[in-house]
Amino acid sequence: MTTAVENVAQLDDTIVAAATPNGRGALALIRLSGPEAFPIAEKHLRPLPSQPRVTQLCTVHHGDEVLDQALVTVFPGPNSFTGDDTVELSTHGGYLVPSSVIAALISSGARQAVPGEFTRRAVLNSKLDILQAEAIGDLIDARSQAMRRAALGQLDGGLSRRLLQLRGSLIDLEALIVYDIDFPEEDDGPVPREKVDKAASAIGESLKALLATAPAGELIREGAIVVIAGPPNAGKSSLFNALLGRSRAIVTEMPGTTRDALEAVIDSGEWPLRLVDTAGLRQTDDRLERLGIEVSERYLADAHVVLACAEDPESLDETVDLIARNSSAPILPIHTKADLVSEGDKIVWRQPAISVSAETGAGLQDLLGAIDEVLRKEHGEIALDLPILTRARYRRALSLACSELEQFQRAWREENLPVTIASVHLRTAVLALEELIGTVEIEDVFDRVFSSFCVGK
Repeated sequence: MTTAVENVAQLDDTIVAAATPNGRGALALIRLSGPEAFPIAEKHLRPLPSQPRVTQLCTVHHGDEVLDQALVTVFPGPNSFTGDDTVELSTHGGYLVPSSVIAALISSGARQAVPGEFTRRAVLNSKLDILQAEAIGDLIDARSQAMRRAALGQLDGGLSRRLLQLRGSLIDLEALIVYDIDFPEEDDGPVPREKVDKAASAIGESLKALLATAPAGELIREGAIVVIAGPPNAGKSSLFNALLGRSRAIVTEMPGTTRDALEAVIDSGEWPLRLVDTAGLRQTDDRLERLGIEVSERYLADAHVVLACAEDPESLDETVDLIARNSSAPILPIHTKADLVSEGDKIVWRQPAISVSAETGAGLQDLLGAIDEVLRKEHGEIALDLPILTRARYRRALSLACSELEQFQRAWREENLPVTIASVHLRTAVLALEELIGTVEIEDVFDRVFSSFCVGK
């Protein structure tokens, strides 16, 4: 029996799959791609479009039975998404029509594609690199505008181009050392050690600058954890619902109503926020409520920002102190239920607090702005016009490249290793970057040697 993994490796297969979710809907998009895409499509389409990239209305049939009328576009390879001949059929949606069309195409020789196989073929046919392929997945899964913009930038090749530049700089440095080893008496004699060290330092600074985007990239991808904490009945759930724009948390005047943490993602500011409503912090003998408080404490330990909620100055001070013992995250003091305070009442707050009202919406925008400001201060600006690291895999590869380059520089400066051994660190740094973009070409080192220096005289 052929497994899915074995199927992926069979690049001569013609594959077919629905590119839209299964279920009730107006339209479904079916993609057919591979060396036999056109002959297979011709068996089931009347007529098969003759002009590339021009959509045409066709009748889809299986034998004498008409299955549907579809808008069909053909993309001859290599000018297609996968690089192979491709046919895209826009059929009516629902369960039956798309599955019937796919079954007919399979009966004529196509194979059901496995998840991600179209994009995998695009990578193998050099239509995309691995980073761009991952960006497609990120774009589909994006839950915030920041993630959408970051994914589009990566899909456009911004991160790939930056990594290729860094890889090129490392290979230039390798070529300089190879030249010095193999041709020490050519031209001006041995390459000055200061020149190599200066070049390595410049590359190191560039690697570190890109690596520094990882914390912000992680927040863009996963969302910043913003925990709403405070004593019972302090308006936490009301604030959660108000920020979310709909009721998800049960709101009553009975303390201890929230027994577990509720989490939701909001995208109303600069950063995507994972908003968490937690159980009230207090001493209790109620075993069930105590379990909820323990969950709250775990969220506090992982938080990026904590909103300390209370109705009066004394409770607010106690809440801030209690949170500080359970979390190292920045704390924003919040005066909740501000609508219950009349203009004639004067409350003296011992520390600056943001006054909000879940009932009237007053102060909510100020609160979101303050959260953005704290995250910006802690994790830097989101410069989405520049490459940014949004995955742990990227961070690990860049960290390895930085570490290997630092080890090379140390050995180079101290002269405690032969140059041929020290340069192994450079090769490892190059390989770390090549792993990210799927490029492994050791011969590039020699290409640089002969193209950059006058060797063959």
